[in-house]
Amino acid sequence: MTTRALRAIGRFHSVHPWDHNAHYHPWIMRQIPRRFDRALDVGSGSGDLARLLATRATAVRGLDADRAVVAKARELTDPAVPVTFTAGDALMETPPGPYDVITCVAALHHLPFTEALTHFRRHLAPGGTLVVVGVARAASPSDHLLGAAAIPLNIAMAWIKNKGRRAPRPDSMTAPTRPATMSFAEIVRDARRVLPGARLRRRLFWRYTLVWHQRPGGVRAQPPRVDR
Repeated sequence: MTTRALRAIGRFHSVHPWDHNAHYHPWIMRQIPRRFDRALDVGSGSGDLARLLATRATAVRGLDADRAVVAKARELTDPAVPVTFTAGDALMETPPGPYDVITCVAALHHLPFTEALTHFRRHLAPGGTLVVVGVARAASPSDHLLGAAAIPLNIAMAWIKNKGRRAPRPDSMTAPTRPATMSFAEIVRDARRVLPGARLRRRLFWRYTLVWHQRPGGVRAQPPRVDR
């Protein structure tokens, strides 16, 4: 694809933005129990997912390093909703657990990968579930093919979600971003070392998913399955 075409797509999305991460929220909810006690959302942003988790959890903690977006999350959240937002480092200032559910959407590539997964595992309650929606660097032919296939779908989704009209950027898209440095193959390799049994899969819209269940007795022993 030419630079001119990429610039044209960028201009289109600047006036028809939509949240690729929120697109996966319904999928995340299908991976977790119908009712549970405590949840932690790492990289909680403006709080959309944390508030969704609160429809099933007794208490939810949202953690984000950006103080401005944490302030926005608090502003957008009804005081009656059982969610508490904290500004802090995901590895150094995690509110005490353990948690029955830990989610991390488009934030893992901001952290040291292996250290972060180890940290999440330690804070997960026996029988708990970790769900990650992440961003990987395109490296293989499959990565580039999936990325190319996503472009027309991305444009169509932007048009449908905005009903063909210009729209402001959602609050959830105002937090700082950075490009991913790890390829999907590297992510699978390193996840295998930390979370045996994790299920990983490439996804549309430049995302991948990881789901891992902590056994009641501790870390799972079998090798991970990679969903293609």
